[in-house]
Amino acid sequence: MQETFSRNSNYFLLLLNTTTYRIACLVFSRASVLHSEKEFHDAAKRNDIARMQELIRTRVNVKAKNNTDRTALHWAAGAGNEQAVRLLLEHEVPVDDKDSFGMNALLLSAWFGHLRVLQILVNAGAKINCVNKLVLLCFQEGLTALHLAVEGGHYDCVKLLLEAGCDVNAQTQKAMTCLHYAALHGYEDMARVLIDARIYIDAVNHQNASAVHIAVLQNFPAIVKLLIDTECNLDIPDNRQQTPLHIAAEHGRQDIAEMILIAGVNLKLIDKQGKTSLDVAARGNHINLADMIIKADRFYKWEKDNLSSDSDSWVAKHLTFKQDHRLETQHIRSVMWRLATKYLKPNEWKKLAHYWKFTDAHIRAIEQQWAGTKSYREHGHRMLLIWLHGVIMAGDNPIKGLYEGLVGICRRDLAESIRKKANAESTSPRKCTAM
Repeated sequence: MQETFSRNSNYFLLLLNTTTYRIACLVFSRASVLHSEKEFHDAAKRNDIARMQELIRTRVNVKAKNNTDRTALHWAAGAGNEQAVRLLLEHEVPVDDKDSFGMNALLLSAWFGHLRVLQILVNAGAKINCVNKLVLLCFQEGLTALHLAVEGGHYDCVKLLLEAGCDVNAQTQKAMTCLHYAALHGYEDMARVLIDARIYIDAVNHQNASAVHIAVLQNFPAIVKLLIDTECNLDIPDNRQQTPLHIAAEHGRQDIAEMILIAGVNLKLIDKQGKTSLDVAARGNHINLADMIIKADRFYKWEKDNLSSDSDSWVAKHLTFKQDHRLETQHIRSVMWRLATKYLKPNEWKKLAHYWKFTDAHIRAIEQQWAGTKSYREHGHRMLLIWLHGVIMAGDNPIKGLYEGLVGICRRDLAESIRKKANAESTSPRKCTAM
């Protein structure tokens, strides 16, 4: 999708944009103003009120513009010089004049996070929904003061602008909203205040990426959780037809993937290459994540067949798709390890998988890792652990399930052996005395 950048490189680009803009303004400002006007601009930059007042008494043109159409107010606002800004406004310097880059005093104060100056300008009647036309590296045309305040991480400035009535849903020419920028940087508090201001959470940019796409790519779980809690649409495809889960699968982001899986998504959606999120995880060798997706797929099929949609069961409260390391399942997991590595013959794990209604896609995903002559052992073990997850979530007896499965693939010898050992083990949970 990827107009987005890594976190560090993005901060670098922001700094570079800031520096480039300032250098550009300095280079082009060396002409077109009189010496006294240049002095007045310089005094505004350093908040030298006394010198500014001296020059005003000599009738300097307080509205003079340099070659980039910058006035003294631009310099004062960009530097956060509160006294200089007040003085200039008292002498009726136009508050909304833009320089050659489309930047006015309000945009500059928002960009650099000068809260008090921003408040002065808002109180002075500055147009709060004005946009820039700055085209430097990662910035595109059409950023409002709110965009710039979010991009700069200036929380108080964002709140001020929202309270003043700034359009929270404004989009740049590349359709980026302020929520896209908050997601890009991982600004959780910023995202929360934008959501409270009723920003449209499912807005997409020119690459059809929503804020949650960006948060997943940038690996900001807190932002992803916030958006999920706000009931964002997790099935929106970006310009590669990838959903947020596809992106999590591609990059192996297990924590984020689990949030998405628990929230519930369409696991059958395919990207431009015809791949589901499971295919993407398997192809990327993200084994645990692929197994999580299979568990989720099997669980939701079971839930659809067995639970009502408004069920407030133990299952819903304790849902997880990660690996099981609990002490209470240690015994049955060790049984399955021995079964897969010592007793099941090649391809018998597939027979069991089909018996337990694993799909062909599930089996292909499990089989994609490892290709040695004895890799069936690992494949079988993974399949058994995935199956165990479903059995536990359903509240069924795993030993009984194993017995029935082995009998179902004509391995009654193994089934009887496991039943006898399970009944003999005093520590074994859910004994099979009824079998």
